[in-house]
Amino acid sequence: MKIPVLPVIMAGGSGTRLWPLSRAGYPKQFLVLSGQRSLFQQAVTRLQDLADEQLALTAPLIVGNEEHRFLVLDQLREAGIVPAAVLLEPLGRNTAPALTLAALQATAAGDDPVLVVTAADQTVTRPEAFNQSLRRAIAVAAAGGITILGVAPDRPETGFGYIRAEVESGGGEARVQQFVEKPDLATAEGYLADGHYYWNAGLFVLRASTWLAALQRFRPDIVAACQAAWLPRSTDALFVRPGRAEFAAVPAESVDYAVMERCPGSDFDIRMVELDAGWNDLGAWEAVWQVADKDAAGNASVGDAIVNDSRNTLVHATSRLVSAVGLDNVVIVETPDAVLVADRARSQDVKKIVQQLGAEHRGEHTLHRKVHRPWGWYDSIDHGPRHQVKRIMVKPGASLSLQMHHHRAEHWIVVSGTAEVTNGDQVTLLAENQSTYIPLGQTHRLANPGKVPLEIIEVQSGSYLGEDDIVRFEDTYGRE
Repeated sequence: MKIPVLPVIMAGGSGTRLWPLSRAGYPKQFLVLSGQRSLFQQAVTRLQDLADEQLALTAPLIVGNEEHRFLVLDQLREAGIVPAAVLLEPLGRNTAPALTLAALQATAAGDDPVLVVTAADQTVTRPEAFNQSLRRAIAVAAAGGITILGVAPDRPETGFGYIRAEVESGGGEARVQQFVEKPDLATAEGYLADGHYYWNAGLFVLRASTWLAALQRFRPDIVAACQAAWLPRSTDALFVRPGRAEFAAVPAESVDYAVMERCPGSDFDIRMVELDAGWNDLGAWEAVWQVADKDAAGNASVGDAIVNDSRNTLVHATSRLVSAVGLDNVVIVETPDAVLVADRARSQDVKKIVQQLGAEHRGEHTLHRKVHRPWGWYDSIDHGPRHQVKRIMVKPGASLSLQMHHHRAEHWIVVSGTAEVTNGDQVTLLAENQSTYIPLGQTHRLANPGKVPLEIIEVQSGSYLGEDDIVRFEDTYGRE
């Protein structure tokens, strides 16, 4: 009988150390940083080849943030994958509650699959070696054990947690002896020289019932709070939502702190399978430089970049030419509304910039200039004291909400495609180069009835132009 295997992709998190490319509204897991697909799409698709004559692979289970639900569905659709469900956290509570929701969903119908739990922000250059290690881990987990994957370090990395593990006599998977936190440089150098320390890859393989039993042993408060949030859950198509108020009361804790670090020396058998598959956790710009293609001087560039007389430098250009001269070990990241320049060795500290932006309530903390919405996107290309200009793209068959504004009027000019415009009681079709005017206070809606994307230019004018000046009457996407 085949072992049932359920991939669980943890797609929450904000990726603050990859700012300004990663923002709270469009975090790093949905960015294309390596290859042609986003990190999230890579995480989902590389598990699709796990199935063999001994394993029965089911559709993946996604755990993510309520605010990113349409990003998740859009990227799954692009990858051609239909998930088993998308569990939506109303707010972040770290990875232990997220995995608990996945385990409760997995066992809801009386099943007890082996969960292959992976973060959505990693890269792997050798997928077959990756799957071979996972198959070894699944064999241990199917018998009731807990298996983690560890990567033999090739440098004294201070951005990862470590696992101390040793292979016992007779071979097999290594028994985990200890988990250790992210070290300072001197300690990391000691770990590298020791030979028994591995990077914690953040990949866990265990039965759903094993996780719930271990969590009940070590953190019964998290189990009780998650179950209380699970009882009033609601289901809408693929989305499963725990109770919002109840989930807010769940203690925030990581998988490592809640369970894994407590398992060595307990009666929960925890083993490590070594992962040698070109793994990297793209948690900071240093890691992005590590996996990037480089020139003879160690420079990596993306976009319209010219790098001269520089060494070991990363330049990531998004919207314009970026040039660098005479730099060593520097990161430059350009976006339309923000530029980061940092010492590559200090890339972990980028999160401090994000914390400062949040404390100052600046928009660059949350959103890009180009903002993705379930119906498409808008790009704020110009603004002044009483005006704002946006490019807007509406997907075929999609529509914005029926809405009105108290403080602004709008002019719409169709650039390409066909627009269906609701303007008060009138509904009209506009073709390329045609325009319309939406007076202040008028109920209106923009829709794309066509088969190709609709692009318009919107010119707003008024005393207040904030996104919170929207009164919605109807919305296809359930927004308030």
